[in-house]
Amino acid sequence: MSGSYDATCTFCRVVAGEVDAPIVYEDTDTIGFLDHRPVFKGHVLVVPRDHVVTLPDLPAERLGSYFAVVQHVARLLPEALGAQGTFVAENNVVSQSVPHLHVHVVPRTKGDGLRGFFWPRTKYAAGEAAAYADRIRAALAT
Repeated sequence: MSGSYDATCTFCRVVAGEVDAPIVYEDTDTIGFLDHRPVFKGHVLVVPRDHVVTLPDLPAERLGSYFAVVQHVARLLPEALGAQGTFVAENNVVSQSVPHLHVHVVPRTKGDGLRGFFWPRTKYAAGEAAAYADRIRAALAT
């Protein structure tokens, strides 16, 4: 990709290391990090390193490799956290809190209370995000 960067974009700033976020996955084109306001603890955001606003803006030649990372995270997140499955979602413009393409991979357990598209948010206790990131990072490294 071209290496585009938008200094006003929070996710571009995470990619550049200007904003601290617990990173759980990275390669040359893609990065995964914990959402700072997770639906459930261990909620990962998978983003392209380059500034791409919506899924339709992602070059077609990047779709396969980008979603291979999303699939990798979705496959291993339950094992890393003792969850039963995942919820995978992506918004374009409407409900897109940061205008940078990102796919949510949320750990799920039957009876966890998530209903439809109502996404209650939680917070990490001090040091807790790092522990979740370590567990996910270890699983994704396999």
